[in-house]
Amino acid sequence: MTIASEMEVAVATNDLDSIEAIHARLNGRCYVDDRDTDRLPFRALVTGSCDDIDYLRSVGDVGSYLICRRTIKAGSWEAIGLFPMVHHPELTHRDSDDHWRDRHAPLALIQHGVMTHYHQLSVVQTLSGAEYDGFALCGFASVQDLREKFFTEPGGSQIIAEDVAQFADTKRSPRRLVIDRATSERFANG
Repeated sequence: MTIASEMEVAVATNDLDSIEAIHARLNGRCYVDDRDTDRLPFRALVTGSCDDIDYLRSVGDVGSYLICRRTIKAGSWEAIGLFPMVHHPELTHRDSDDHWRDRHAPLALIQHGVMTHYHQLSVVQTLSGAEYDGFALCGFASVQDLREKFFTEPGGSQIIAEDVAQFADTKRSPRRLVIDRATSERFANG
């Protein structure tokens, strides 16, 4: 499997009022979960490019990161499950990341057969804030597909959970965000 990758920056924030300005400055992609709940680890992730580290630190009220975006499956999406990931406590970041890329990615493509888009945002360096090791972006044709057709087969949930437990700290990796394309575009474009 050939995986395309590119370096970017990412800003995780709860400040929905600043999304448009951050998005304009980074000139990249915007992922927003606008559900009003304090159970989310953050409300938005904006990715792109920026060489001003002080700016990134100042707007990343949850965190700012240098990331490597790995395109596992390129495709269109209307809904994304965004999964923040913290590495397994018995592994180094590198060992966890290698497993995520080399073993989990091919398994995810099989077990999430309806998934239309899959990117791994591997954290290369935390610039400020919460210590995450990566963010998985699992895209689907609709929010309904994300919620109801996430797994290809009935045992898929257990297969994925067992594999994730090998490379991620499932207790410290926060709850997923549900990203709707229309909502994200509304926040990004004012």
